[in-house]
Amino acid sequence: MNGTLMIQGTGSDAGKSTLVAALCRVLYRRGVKVAPFKPQNMALNSAVTVDGGEIGRAQAVQAQACGLPPHTDMNPVLPKPNSDTGAQVIIHGRALTNLDAAAYHQYKPRAMTAVLESYARLQQQYDVIMVEGAGSPAEVNLRERDIANMGFAEQVDCPVVLVADIDKGGVFAQIVGTLDLLSDSERARVRGFIINRFRGDIALLQPGLEWLEQKTGKPVFGVLPWLHDLHLEAEDGLGGRLHWSAAAAVRISIAVPLLPRISNHTDFDALRLHPQVELRFVAPGEALPPCDLVILPGSKSVRDDLAFLREQHWDVQLRRHLRYGGKALGICGGLQMLGRAIHDPHGIEGEAGSSDGLGLLDVETTLETEKQLRRVSGVLAGSAAAVSGYEIHCGMSRGPALQRPACMLDGRPDGALSADGQVMGTYLHGLFDEPAACDALLRWAGLHDVHSPDYPALREAQLDRLADAAEHHLDLAALLAM
Repeated sequence: MNGTLMIQGTGSDAGKSTLVAALCRVLYRRGVKVAPFKPQNMALNSAVTVDGGEIGRAQAVQAQACGLPPHTDMNPVLPKPNSDTGAQVIIHGRALTNLDAAAYHQYKPRAMTAVLESYARLQQQYDVIMVEGAGSPAEVNLRERDIANMGFAEQVDCPVVLVADIDKGGVFAQIVGTLDLLSDSERARVRGFIINRFRGDIALLQPGLEWLEQKTGKPVFGVLPWLHDLHLEAEDGLGGRLHWSAAAAVRISIAVPLLPRISNHTDFDALRLHPQVELRFVAPGEALPPCDLVILPGSKSVRDDLAFLREQHWDVQLRRHLRYGGKALGICGGLQMLGRAIHDPHGIEGEAGSSDGLGLLDVETTLETEKQLRRVSGVLAGSAAAVSGYEIHCGMSRGPALQRPACMLDGRPDGALSADGQVMGTYLHGLFDEPAACDALLRWAGLHDVHSPDYPALREAQLDRLADAAEHHLDLAALLAM
């Protein structure tokens, strides 16, 4: 088996990432050398690769489905938004520049060169490449210089399957409307459709499927059901759900302020799924609830998000939380916010300047031009609990508080723990993923009889569950024949 298949969607969150992960795991289980690929991925959830670069989180999950470590060639172009109209542009895993939307549109031909270089390297190493599009191919205002959807598919001459989300409603209009907005050559490139997230009696959907095939002359390769409680690390957004309540009578409550440029919120996935944890993302306009632990998350624009935190009066509420004996943890940008000051002399994340931090840890952070990208492992300081994950930050923190580190990573200290033991900060993403580390951190926060699930094993099981659904509900023989 060899070749390339591209999955495009009728819109964002139609199920492209999920479907590519499913097909990758199906092929991997069949012994096929398969790799994922997304030409361009705009997202704030990222991962550090085996070659020391940065790619979108979804491609790291898809790499896991293939039994591979993530590599920068799997997502060669990654714009990370730092405002409503601008983004940091990452090419082959390295941050090159900040561009506004208009300037990036002009930059795309150069980005396409990087895309084709990465694709060619993957072709040399793997038999099958499963490609994920971005957004929708029917965005007519973005068709010129497109590198993410049909622009790429036409360049490399690969077949396309269109996936649509029936749960949002209007699924037939989504598909037919998308086809109608494509050019003749693009429309011919679409070989068929997959309908995602179906709930109900499939017999009631059958007349619609027959109409669709007659209308378009293209087959429906299958209907994937709604998989209740399926967990895959999100490509970007949190979705509508902000509160996960533990079923156990004995539990710990954790609050995470929802910052405008929150990044790598997959740090909290192990807590969302923990049976003894109540996790709440606190939306703008809401007060920090009574809880045991407040976690300040990572941020793509730390100084702006710190200003927003103050506008919400979350800084005042955090200090009150600490006065009453609660704990506070900062991860990456959250660590920087906990310190005395944040300096951005080069304007890396916005306008150059400095901001006062919350003053809860005796450190100062300076944003530097060279981004720190590391896959790391070690132990929690003062504990034998193993931790592993990655670092991805421009800030370098210095100060006396670092003499009491939160972790030892690859033999060096990381982060800080306050003298009174109430405030902790670390640059480590994936802090809660290892069960022993999650146990130790939740005990620090106040949960004594703690039993954390094996989150890495759970992720593997979810990929297999997804592949099982694809095997059962899709015409894989027809799909893979392409």
